[in-house]
Amino acid sequence: MVWVPLLLVACVVAGLGCARLFRASLMAALPASPSSGGDDAELTVLEAAYLAGGPLRVTDLTLVAMHRERRLLLAHTGWATVVDADGGSRDEWESAVLGAIGPGGQSPIPAVRPAVAAADAVRSLAQRLVDRGLAVSDAGRREVAAGVRAVRAAFLLTLVLGTAAALLVPGAERTVVVAGFALPLLASGLCLLIGRIEVYPHTRWASPAGQRLLSGLSSADPLTALATRGPAVLEPELRAALRGHAPVRLP
Repeated sequence: MVWVPLLLVACVVAGLGCARLFRASLMAALPASPSSGGDDAELTVLEAAYLAGGPLRVTDLTLVAMHRERRLLLAHTGWATVVDADGGSRDEWESAVLGAIGPGGQSPIPAVRPAVAAADAVRSLAQRLVDRGLAVSDAGRREVAAGVRAVRAAFLLTLVLGTAAALLVPGAERTVVVAGFALPLLASGLCLLIGRIEVYPHTRWASPAGQRLLSGLSSADPLTALATRGPAVLEPELRAALRGHAPVRLP
């Protein structure tokens, strides 16, 4: 019965991993403040962009909005060029874009996007959403990601221990060994699948309250569609610009 201790180790590790992911998903679903009233609020298009896609989605929305207002030119070659740096009042997000482009007035978009995503304006927006209970905090996202990694490690360890146990016992006992390891393997595998598909993608940015508000938004407005669905709704030239390379044109 040398395989029994290995089975116990597999069960404990799988149980701890699943429990950690379950606890992390519950904590991420809790609002930051019981009185935040997030479900009764309305979302601005920038807030919707953050909840749906995080800081880079906010950056893409700002870039495209400035492009449509002819204050910025987004070339399909992947360069951003300032067209009107002085016209009209600028908000803090547009100022972050112009600051990321620099005094030269032109910069590669792949260099602009992460700089704007890390700007104080985007961090302040994220914190306000966290305080209202609409977004998951950085700590909550890290904990959910750690829970997913723990379950994945438990699944792989169970697989290794089960294989080793099956090789250590005579052939007649292998059916019993496989049946014994099937439970922790199945539990960690299902937990990993649920975590990767149902939990982790949806807790990256928006809390359940934020997700409910997102689901109620209409995509009729082009900027709202970009905020909630991402660059896939854009015309090919703008998609290519945000990706940083030109589209392939078929003859």
